[in-house]
Amino acid sequence: MNFNIDATAQNTYDAIVIGSGISGGWAAKELTQKGLRTLVLERGRPIEHVTDYPTTMSNPWEMQHRGRYPLEKVQANPINSKTGYAFNEYSGHFFVNEKDHPFQQIKPFDWTRGYQVGGKSLLWARWTQRWAPFNFTDNLTDGHGVDWPIRYEDLAPWYSYVEKFAGISGNKDGLSTLPDGEFLPPFEMFCLEKHARDVWKKTHPDRHLIISRTANLSKAQPVHTALGRADCQARNWCARGCLFGAYFSSNSATLPAAAKTGKLTIRPFSTVHSIIYDEKKGKATGVRVIDTNTKQMTDYFARIVFVNAATLNSTLILLNSTSSRFPNGLGNDSGALGHYLMDHNYRGRVGGVYEGREFDDMYYYGRRPTGVYVPRFRNVLSDKRPDYVRGFAYAGGAGRESWGRGNGIEGFGAEFKEALTRPGQWTMSLTAMGEMLPRYENFVKLNHDKKDQWGMPTLDIDCAWGENEDKMTADAIEQAKQMLESAGVKVTFAFDNHQNPGLAIHEMGTARMGRDPKTSVLNNHNQVWGAKNVFVTDGASMTSSACQNPSLTYMALTARAADFAVKEMKRGSL
Repeated sequence: MNFNIDATAQNTYDAIVIGSGISGGWAAKELTQKGLRTLVLERGRPIEHVTDYPTTMSNPWEMQHRGRYPLEKVQANPINSKTGYAFNEYSGHFFVNEKDHPFQQIKPFDWTRGYQVGGKSLLWARWTQRWAPFNFTDNLTDGHGVDWPIRYEDLAPWYSYVEKFAGISGNKDGLSTLPDGEFLPPFEMFCLEKHARDVWKKTHPDRHLIISRTANLSKAQPVHTALGRADCQARNWCARGCLFGAYFSSNSATLPAAAKTGKLTIRPFSTVHSIIYDEKKGKATGVRVIDTNTKQMTDYFARIVFVNAATLNSTLILLNSTSSRFPNGLGNDSGALGHYLMDHNYRGRVGGVYEGREFDDMYYYGRRPTGVYVPRFRNVLSDKRPDYVRGFAYAGGAGRESWGRGNGIEGFGAEFKEALTRPGQWTMSLTAMGEMLPRYENFVKLNHDKKDQWGMPTLDIDCAWGENEDKMTADAIEQAKQMLESAGVKVTFAFDNHQNPGLAIHEMGTARMGRDPKTSVLNNHNQVWGAKNVFVTDGASMTSSACQNPSLTYMALTARAADFAVKEMKRGSL
């Protein structure tokens, strides 16, 4: 018996997907539903939907530290701790332990990671805006970055496709700056938000306040209930894992759909070392994997490979996949691999207290799992800035002060405590969400002198904001102040928090799409130049960042590439 042949056959699939997060889950769903036996490789632990959400119904008094992490845990995870809302006793177990997964910040870049089946799809903020047509032409128009090899029209049907399955609540607003999608009923705006919207229609007619489009099921449809998903309960505890499956994640939606085909194999605890490239065939033949627990190395084989390990890990794998044909990393003839790293600029924060009294007898129901949104208005239509290119959106929200306001005011006794049981003043805030330009000098590279415990080279990350982002931030803060004040909000804070790139957790680029293999890593179908059966469809593939939350675009790119890959495979081209 030839044991090598037997082992190869046992480890051979039609397709391999590296990563099980938002884009990896979509790749698994699409490939299995199109008939391919698919292996999903996940470096982290298995997570079963519902079963492995231990805090999903927990109250603060049931937690050892009332939901907060003790100081020593925070100090041991300085980057995770900056993320704010999710790194705590309720959902901190979905983050990596930073000590176990080192990297080097040549310039400060805060890299947040979640290694488990489902990846960061268990943690994401779920805001899902389409790109506008101009987002695909900005590079060409202003000369920053290479031209996208696709246009909005190429992706529009795939946006619709993924929206229907994922379940996106939102309103059809009819805005050219933010195309409408396939929406479930929107969540309701609060009274102060409606007031601001109506005021800005008069004072700032080009700035539209809308309810944000979000991947929460306001009204589940048959495609959702077939997977056991149900309506959102407006708890806003999404990052704990949702037992109702009401927010979209790989665990609640795409991976169960893939499993239903009978063609899915998920292998957790599998750190991908490299992609195996056959120089005679001119394509990849498989993937080399390190078992996270035993550190044993195994090869798996397939006709197509989808790389969806999240931006920086996908690039790490490509850089580590060297051969005589690609001595500097798979597909890296251009030298662009690792370069043009981007994140979103969330530095500008403005908010305050509403001075009117007409809403004193109004409140709101539940904990709406989304907020309000102002799409980009700078450098589009007739609004042109002379001092910077591209633009920003605002994420925002209104609410009433609760008992927690007692932490910041003087008082004691029964009367003081009684007053805190009643709602306080209405407040409203806006956070700028700015685009970052693609620049060659923002990059990652392998550090072979500093390896992790699995023998893999670690990443050096060198990334910084530029003058364009600084000028954009200053303008965003000033415009938010003017807008809030026009709506009767007394501004109590307005600042640039100067947070590092990376903290928006929207890292993009480093294996960009393009029209020319001399300046890019991927073609218009997300194929690696020179290795046409390898596809990269996560954030690494992005040629620019726009200012919209990016995950919906990753989903659409992945579904589109998977459809193309299977058709090419059936034609014998892969």
